[in-house]
Amino acid sequence: MLPFVLASVLIAGALGCGLPPIEPLTTRVVNGVDAIPHSWPWQISLQYLRDNEWRHTCGGSLIATNWVMTAAHCINLKNTYRVYVGKYNLVEEEAGSKAMTPEKIIVHEKWNPIFVAFGFDVALIKLTEHVTLSNAVRLTCLPPAGTILPNNYPCYITGWGRTSTGGPIADRLQQALMPVVDHATCTKPDWWGAGLKDTLLCSGGDGIVAGCNDTSDLSNYVETVSAKEKPLSEVHEEAGVNQSSDCIFQKEPETRKGPPLHDQ
Repeated sequence: MLPFVLASVLIAGALGCGLPPIEPLTTRVVNGVDAIPHSWPWQISLQYLRDNEWRHTCGGSLIATNWVMTAAHCINLKNTYRVYVGKYNLVEEEAGSKAMTPEKIIVHEKWNPIFVAFGFDVALIKLTEHVTLSNAVRLTCLPPAGTILPNNYPCYITGWGRTSTGGPIADRLQQALMPVVDHATCTKPDWWGAGLKDTLLCSGGDGIVAGCNDTSDLSNYVETVSAKEKPLSEVHEEAGVNQSSDCIFQKEPETRKGPPLHDQ
């Protein structure tokens, strides 16, 4: 079902995607920095309800006016979710932001949380209504099927992940440059090794910049990795975290399957 859904999404979102009204900061930075507000306007905050309080759990990307892409490991079908579009600061009321209700959630049928290295870590969320596009809410683009980014291609990770090992999540949207690591490099023994599938995308691993999480709750945070090729941006993965006990670990980059434009 997932390929059929994505084909519909591609048709719906093909026009006008990947064009932020505010140009994002694209200089090389060390560690994450506050993003310019609404410079990644397809970024969403996936939130779940616990003890009558909505809590941020993952990021994701608005790929059509009523479809969001996130990671499968973010989803627990026992939870109640909402999707917040147009957010920059999670703790402030912001003009142009809106909480949306999911109509249905589709987790890739081949996703297996026990064997995460197999990939297919992707989920789609259909919203009950279409969002209204604005300066704060825009669509991102999906790359053509089979796209392979070259080594060191500039990608940016964005999200509200932890800012240090064991620390709190960020209030304001963060971004950092995390260049692509090609398959030949990422499968070296001192990197991820030969078991890495060629359907997975590596980024980072320089020991300086990484998506950050607390391994006691590995499913809780996901950032979005976008390839920036002026003037358009494409979402190439909904990134998980490295598998070390710290936020940053050299030669252990983010590894996630990119958008599943066709079944693998």
